[in-house]
Amino acid sequence: MGAGHGHRLHYHGHSRLHRAPAHLKLVALVGFMLVVVATPRELYPVFGGYALLLVAVIASTGVPFGYIGKRMVVEVPFVLFAVLMPFVATGPRTEVLGLSLSEPGLLAAWGLLAKATIGVAASLTLAATTEPLDLLRGLQRLRVPDLIVQIMAFMVRYLDVVTAEMGRMLTGMRSRGCDPRSPRHWPLLARSVGALFIRSYERGERVHLAMLSRGYDGTFRL
Repeated sequence: MGAGHGHRLHYHGHSRLHRAPAHLKLVALVGFMLVVVATPRELYPVFGGYALLLVAVIASTGVPFGYIGKRMVVEVPFVLFAVLMPFVATGPRTEVLGLSLSEPGLLAAWGLLAKATIGVAASLTLAATTEPLDLLRGLQRLRVPDLIVQIMAFMVRYLDVVTAEMGRMLTGMRSRGCDPRSPRHWPLLARSVGALFIRSYERGERVHLAMLSRGYDGTFRL
């Protein structure tokens, strides 16, 4: 958990939310998301209230809205799925801009987008105001199984390592005249991803052996 690893989402600040204990922030996030998910999709003003509350929290932390907005790109798969729902869902149809769309599909798409957007923004706010090491300590304090905490710790630690290795592989491909964005070269890109998986698996085995040689007994110590 050294410097330079796992801090891409964190935004340095000194707000009250930055200083709040990580385990309390985790409980608040889970509770908030349970309420959001349990809210019926037809209660449109309630979702507006959730959004205003979230905007107020982000504003109080001093984290720029653009900082959160750029990282909302992780929501793109949910957006694409929501866009398709009105076209593939069954039930009564309605005309929107000359398109025949399913009314239940439109309602389901709205619910998915609203809840996913609020959830992603809330999670990014937690990540932006909490150091990764503090999050792991918070999980330990909440009595999360130690094995899960260890997996998350290694994921944070080695995410940058694997990402950097993938970047070097893409650079090598481009230097040999291969464009990873071209469909013609996707088979080569797929083989590269497979090679990266094997390298990562082998690295995990070497790290585990190194841990055992240093007295690792299955307990994670921060």
